[in-house]
Amino acid sequence: MITNLEVLETIRMIEEEKFDVRTITMGISLLDCVDENIDKLNQKIYNKIVTKAKDLVQVGESLEKEYGVEIVNKRISVTPIALVAGACDVDDYVSIAHTLDKAARDTGVNFIGGFSALVQKGMTDSDRKLIQSIPQALAQTERVCSSLNVGSTKTGINMDAVLMVGEMLVECATLTQDSALNGCTKFVVFTNAVDDNPFMAGAYHGIGQPDCVVSVGVSGPGVVKRALKEVRHEPFQVLCDAIKNSAFKITRIGQLIGIEAARRLGVEFGIVDLSLAPTPAVGDSIAEIFNEMGLEYAGAPGTTAALALLNDSIKKGGLMASSHVGGLSGAFIPVSEDQGMIQAVKDGFLTLEKLEAMTCVCSVGLDMVAVPGSTSAKTLSGIIADEMAIGMINQKTTAVRIIPVIGKEVGDIVEFGGLLGTAPIMPVNTADCSQFVNRGGFIPAPLHSFKN
Repeated sequence: MITNLEVLETIRMIEEEKFDVRTITMGISLLDCVDENIDKLNQKIYNKIVTKAKDLVQVGESLEKEYGVEIVNKRISVTPIALVAGACDVDDYVSIAHTLDKAARDTGVNFIGGFSALVQKGMTDSDRKLIQSIPQALAQTERVCSSLNVGSTKTGINMDAVLMVGEMLVECATLTQDSALNGCTKFVVFTNAVDDNPFMAGAYHGIGQPDCVVSVGVSGPGVVKRALKEVRHEPFQVLCDAIKNSAFKITRIGQLIGIEAARRLGVEFGIVDLSLAPTPAVGDSIAEIFNEMGLEYAGAPGTTAALALLNDSIKKGGLMASSHVGGLSGAFIPVSEDQGMIQAVKDGFLTLEKLEAMTCVCSVGLDMVAVPGSTSAKTLSGIIADEMAIGMINQKTTAVRIIPVIGKEVGDIVEFGGLLGTAPIMPVNTADCSQFVNRGGFIPAPLHSFKN
């Protein structure tokens, strides 16, 4: 029996606490589009995407009106393009990025993910072509997102790929320095990437997925913050219960929207991603949850413990609410997309090193971090290697979305616009790591027993 109080709580979540369904993402397999002829391949890819996703935006908008819940993004993810394009005898895959971009525009979605490769165990010729195509692909398109998986707990870390990513990021930043959108905001590098993640820029449709599936990503930092306000000064057990109860309610709404969207689109329902995803708006911030827990700033001593508690409680509450959970599921801590995190960086309380420590216990990693444009490719590779090692050793997903901003230095501010937000340029440790990352090869997989 649903009580009147529970109905009122749900209405308050939506109207006052900035709760939203962050994304409905349709995953589409492109494996049946494979063709040796690049023109035929592009046509098959376009035809399949617009056929499957032609009603995605309309269904999302109708659900918003009927249920009164804002669905912020409608997006598409596809099979990693390096797997689809390998038979083509071409030098690069930029034309495929244009095809994905056109399909995204024609279906009305704001992003399409899957210009991706999985290279944790090694690289094929197709993988190399895709990596080399990423800078031009992101510079010449508006809605295409790209990702690489360069490591896993079972395979170790492909340092050849990490080295290439550092150089690729510098090229990407240079090509888009005069653009309104830095191309690096649309690229993320993973260890232990999951193939049902509905969030960009890392979404792709994994090879173990159905032909077409709809997954949902929920949000709700404001809901959690409001719940914690009501248990201020209570012990941690009470605080955890408050977060779990909030996560349960958030997830139930997400599952309702996801199942109904899948039914109307005639495809399978995938998963609810339990992540708390912030926006630049005041009151929709992970950092403000830390404030409510009793920390003056994100980055203060105790922040890593607070984030661990938050992440675990979200998962426990969400798992009670749905049997279809997956994706990344946890608290996101992007810098530019979270007003409280932005302020903490500006005031000098949140550093790159503290962020790295926090990523040991959260989903997913160093996210939307802007650094000086003078940062070298080798330094970027070193930062990526550190974050990949955290994921590999701790058997969790970690990621890096770092953005060198050409012409900007520490203390400057860069505007990405929209949900991508505003980023203070953060200082980077400039001690030389080039001899380390230049070794190439693999960092071996860790021992799975004898842990300490």
